[in-house]
Amino acid sequence: MTEKTLSQTKYSVLDLAPVTEGGTPADSFKNSVDLAQHAERWGFNRYWMAEHHNMPFIASSATSIAISHVLHHTDSIRVGSGGVMLPNHAPLVVAEQFGTLETLFPGRVDLGLGRAPGTDQLTAGALRRNLESDPNEFPEQLEELRGYFAGENRIHAVPGEGLNVPIWLLGSSGFSAQLAGQLGLPFSFASHFSPNNTEGALRLYRQQFRPSDVLDEPYVMVGVNVIAADTDEEAEYLATSLQQQFLNLVRNTNMLLQPPVENMEDVWTPREKLALMQQLGSSIIGSKETVKAKLESFLQETEADEMMVISQIYDHDKRLRSYEIISEIMST
Repeated sequence: MTEKTLSQTKYSVLDLAPVTEGGTPADSFKNSVDLAQHAERWGFNRYWMAEHHNMPFIASSATSIAISHVLHHTDSIRVGSGGVMLPNHAPLVVAEQFGTLETLFPGRVDLGLGRAPGTDQLTAGALRRNLESDPNEFPEQLEELRGYFAGENRIHAVPGEGLNVPIWLLGSSGFSAQLAGQLGLPFSFASHFSPNNTEGALRLYRQQFRPSDVLDEPYVMVGVNVIAADTDEEAEYLATSLQQQFLNLVRNTNMLLQPPVENMEDVWTPREKLALMQQLGSSIIGSKETVKAKLESFLQETEADEMMVISQIYDHDKRLRSYEIISEIMST
């Protein structure tokens, strides 16, 4: 099989709408629009936002509304969810919301779906009112949702029914990989926080894949943290904000996205460092040349069709520069 090259690979953006120390959610949404507009000009394929709850450093909890805001301020880039956590919602409501988005912005909306709550168990209970629903009911919820778009259910989703809203399954393990393969749907894997499961999940997806009216062959997108800067040293410095974010998740301290620090050894313990280096093991940090080489290696390992880049950087201008560097790599 011919090896894929970076120039043959599509690139997209996952925006976690970070709320930074000293900033507000309003600032986050302003920055999201600015980043999306730049991503559109730089040739990125799609722009996704993610559903999280009870996390003060992520503003995109009302994900479909945040997506609508970005759609209103861009012209051509695909915008969608990476993802909507389906067990938190009635499938009918999701069909109506994304049917509305597709009606307003035809041909530009993606619906990526996850089966995790995107939050802690207490908050999941507040979202669902109870936790009797089992994540293993996800296939049935997905079937119901797809039925609304196909017009196969007794209840009608208006808008939604008859519309072509591409559905992706998202995962960080093998469950959604297998299901996406069996249904012939595109699959996006969260390598940015589950690198050790990447190879197995992608292999399972490709092995289980059955052609459908959606896809003739497997289509894989992988999420990857990329912190790019003009020098390796600057990139390593900027990456400490991402490292602090994951450290705060481990410690359950729920802080806003922190400014970078000169030395993480002053912040984490050796045990915490080991754990985080495993969780962030696929992160790509460095100058243009370093990032390009690491992206090439990552592409050969995953044989991905598309890479979804997360640049979780405290300073918005530095974040823009990271994506600009990636766009320069894309065009060479």
